[in-house]
Amino acid sequence: MKKVLRFIWIATRGHRLTPWRSPYLRWRIETYTGLKMDKIGFIEFWGFLWRERRELKRFLEWTASMEDYARPKPKNP
Repeated sequence: MKKVLRFIWIATRGHRLTPWRSPYLRWRIETYTGLKMDKIGFIEFWGFLWRERRELKRFLEWTASMEDYARPKPKNP
């Protein structure tokens, strides 16, 4: 859960209280759905999150595993 929150914190930089205005998240939604970035507002954003919640959970788990792969823990602390 900590890694999921970390990803969300990084992805919404500058738009933490209004994540639907985050250019990064809007770009990700555009590439996933084909909906243009300038058409994504509050309702479209939350509708997307609700419809794709299972896939988003899977994506966030994948990003956490990739972070573990990219930054392995030292063997001899």
